[in-house]
Amino acid sequence: MKKILLVEDDPNLGLLLQDYLQLKGKFDVILCKDGEEGLKAFTKQPFDLVILDVMMPKKDGFTLGKDIRKVNAHVPVIFATAKAMIEDKTQAFNLGGDDYITKPFRIEELLLRINALLKRAENAEKKGADDMPSQFKLGSYNFDYTSQLITRGDAIQKLSTKEAELLRLLCLKRNEVLTREEALLNIWHDDNYFNGRSMDVFLSKIRKYLKDDPSVEIINVHGRGYKLLIN
Repeated sequence: MKKILLVEDDPNLGLLLQDYLQLKGKFDVILCKDGEEGLKAFTKQPFDLVILDVMMPKKDGFTLGKDIRKVNAHVPVIFATAKAMIEDKTQAFNLGGDDYITKPFRIEELLLRINALLKRAENAEKKGADDMPSQFKLGSYNFDYTSQLITRGDAIQKLSTKEAELLRLLCLKRNEVLTREEALLNIWHDDNYFNGRSMDVFLSKIRKYLKDDPSVEIINVHGRGYKLLIN
């Protein structure tokens, strides 16, 4: 079942949309009443699509959309607003929105747009998975993500699934910062304290697996995350 985050400050409209999308679309819909509540919900669990009202208290939809894009650059986002000005539509798409619907709208039209975006995202994910490299050269080590193995000469180290996923993220962002938030949401789907401590343990193990080659280093970037360096 696909999970949708719906952030709408009008309680009547919010409940109407939630009920309809759960009944007709067969989605699991989490409803939040303002932007701050919506951001908290988004950072605690993974969502397949987000619907944001623009005019909301505490944090408006455009600001929330910008914050969401910092966490996840790919989740489909639909902005919903009573404004029909071209400037608002331009702002919505410039912030990384995938669609824009003007109130009042037919719920059936919203459902059609949701299904179209989810289908597009699914196709992109399949294509991305096919194009994603699974073999990495780390100094004198070879890392095979598919078989979850690190090899160096005759030495072979088997990785756990989460170790392999974490090392692949580091490899894909080689010489760039992998933020703690990005790693936790991608692998654990929740960036809470306990998952963070668990990730630290896995990272410590990965460092030990690579310790015999001084040209390979995983450094901490204070306040941000980690960086895989290969000299």
